[in-house]
Amino acid sequence: MNNISKYNNDEEASFGGWGTVYIHIPFCKQACHYCDFHFSTSLKKKDVLVNALAKEMELRKDEFKNKTVETIYFGGGTPSLLTVDELGFLIDTVYKNYQVVDNPEITLEANPDDLSNNLIIQLSKSPINRLSIGVQSFYEADLKLMNRAHNATEAKSCLLEATKHFKNISVDLIYGIPGLTNENWIKNIETVLSFNIPHISSYALTVEPKTALDTFIKKGLIKNVDDDLAQEQFHILIEKLEASGFIHYELSNFGKPEYFSKNNSAYWQGKSYLGVGPSAHSFNGNERGWNVRNNSKYIKSIEQNVLPIETETLSITDKYNEYVMTGLRTVWGISLDKVKRDFGDSYLNYLLKASDKFVNLGLLVISCENEESNKKVLTTTRKGKFLADGLASDLFMI
Repeated sequence: MNNISKYNNDEEASFGGWGTVYIHIPFCKQACHYCDFHFSTSLKKKDVLVNALAKEMELRKDEFKNKTVETIYFGGGTPSLLTVDELGFLIDTVYKNYQVVDNPEITLEANPDDLSNNLIIQLSKSPINRLSIGVQSFYEADLKLMNRAHNATEAKSCLLEATKHFKNISVDLIYGIPGLTNENWIKNIETVLSFNIPHISSYALTVEPKTALDTFIKKGLIKNVDDDLAQEQFHILIEKLEASGFIHYELSNFGKPEYFSKNNSAYWQGKSYLGVGPSAHSFNGNERGWNVRNNSKYIKSIEQNVLPIETETLSITDKYNEYVMTGLRTVWGISLDKVKRDFGDSYLNYLLKASDKFVNLGLLVISCENEESNKKVLTTTRKGKFLADGLASDLFMI
């Protein structure tokens, strides 16, 4: 381990005063073949749903009465389908109902086809200070296979303009796409780097049940995902980005120093988050909640002043498993001191015993969190990174 641990010491990870507001915008121009998120391609209810989002935030303000919001995140769906005025209205609603830090990170997920030069300039004059742009690939064949709404030219032109007006930009890339060669994958990475983007989120193409991609593969219209090729491209990604000064701080996320996503880091550090909108999830440390996954039902419920949310109370084992899952995905790993302090000796002993075989296989390692500390952390090795989620499941207490 190195001094990256300074970004997430035990005190920072456990303090309860900070939180994030996630606002789910459930609209898209068209359905990507691989996506199983909740959205609608009809914008007929957009106006009324925006009002419902604001009302939900008002109804739930007491949940964060002892929290200070440090990030606001517009996810989706496609939040860039909202107007600047609509986005501003929702941001104002957060400020009216919650305590907010002086300079919060405010992120807008956006698609290249929405980011016209004029919109980028408008957004740069708004409170939004971070863009997360869903490029996925710069090759037309990949974009068509995934049924993305933009083309490669739009992707490059929007990055050219966005970098003139925003310093804090993240780009999404997908690897493991059927037909994507290692050579073209390297070119995708190099294209993003040519725009001096400070943050990259990259995911393996996953075949989710009941998606169009799943259907096409079963019918033989598209080749299945090659896990070995995906793993190869994952390691190419790490090598290229680390050589360019990026820190691989979470399994799917790479950031230059000072450009880690505060919103995503809040999830991995166990901070509270308030999920607003249809299908949005929330967490307060002891309970997890999720809103109804239906726009009409969501709107009707909110209009009746009823929160359309289901909740579950987490057991100590649930919390341990959650910490193992999130910790093993990050550069900070699983703190053995935290496991002992928060869960007890029985959980620590279980963790050490369950991880022993993976340590011997060179997939996990126990080391000091930094040069100045003798506190021990369990992390993946470079060999084990791609397998982090599977390794975590093997460390779960059942």
